[in-house]
Amino acid sequence: MTPLPRPEHDPTPIFEIYRGSYGSELLGAAVGHFDVFGTLLRQPMTRDQLAKDIGLQRRPVIVLTTALLAMGFLQQDGAGTLSLTDLSRNHLVPGSPFDVGNYVGLSATSAGVTEMVERLRTNEPANLSGDGAAFIYRDGMKSAMEQAELAQHFTLALAGRAKNVAPFLADTVDLSTAATLLDVGGGTGIYSIACLRESESLKAIVFDRPDVLTTAAQFAEEYEVADRLQLQEGDMFADELPEADVILLSNILHDWDVPECRQLVQRCAAALRPGGQLVIHDVLLNDQLDGPLPIALYSSALFTLTEGRAYSAAEFSEWLQAAGLTVKPPVPTLIHCHTLVGQKS
Repeated sequence: MTPLPRPEHDPTPIFEIYRGSYGSELLGAAVGHFDVFGTLLRQPMTRDQLAKDIGLQRRPVIVLTTALLAMGFLQQDGAGTLSLTDLSRNHLVPGSPFDVGNYVGLSATSAGVTEMVERLRTNEPANLSGDGAAFIYRDGMKSAMEQAELAQHFTLALAGRAKNVAPFLADTVDLSTAATLLDVGGGTGIYSIACLRESESLKAIVFDRPDVLTTAAQFAEEYEVADRLQLQEGDMFADELPEADVILLSNILHDWDVPECRQLVQRCAAALRPGGQLVIHDVLLNDQLDGPLPIALYSSALFTLTEGRAYSAAEFSEWLQAAGLTVKPPVPTLIHCHTLVGQKS
């Protein structure tokens, strides 16, 4: 069986351009609604101090300040204290001789900026009062992923990126001694399928919501691995996870806040067989949470749609180590993603 085909061209620039609008929305919010630059001119602050001063919780203030740091409008010292750069001091402080804040503020009442401000203030994903949060599900949350047509729509939308990245992920995961791969929140199963096409002795389990697994079953047939791909319905936060030699969390943790991420890593580590590997596949912020800009903007997209954000290798490593796993350095795949492996002794 041949590996999945790789794209002829790297589609990363498409994603960077597509997510660029979030930079305008965050800057408009910082200038037109939260007076971030005037606040930090008066007194440099840590993220927690700034959050208290402008009335935001920790997750939204991390998303906002990470983007502003990556844009070059803020800087931070070794203690994590935020201050203005020369650029923002000269051009984004209200009343400064060359202030362009009023120009930026023209967008303050636009639909995109006001929606971003609402997300920052409430610390909740969009559309909870409508069809429900897109892309995520947990007990007690209204979720579009519990509606068959919407679940299929969102799952197939995500598959567009996954088809490009999956062959590269399969190359980075050591499957030489693995009998079973567990793909938690695996969606279409395309990452599992890529691994199955690389290793003909491997079997895989995609663990996800029932309306999502309908699409995974179609993909398994299309890619001729249905005989080795098991589809198991379940709630990854509540139901028992099957034992496996390799457990994959591909683009899952970025949907959740830190307590849920820690819980999920612990649950997966407990389901690993001795010597097994927990593979986190995700984008990575810098360990200082100051960029890079494409990931900071993607983080803001995740923030508006889910309960999570982008994380750093240091954050992932801390959770893996807390679960008793030995962490290996990250390896790049495609479209800013990396694999980060925690191994069970």
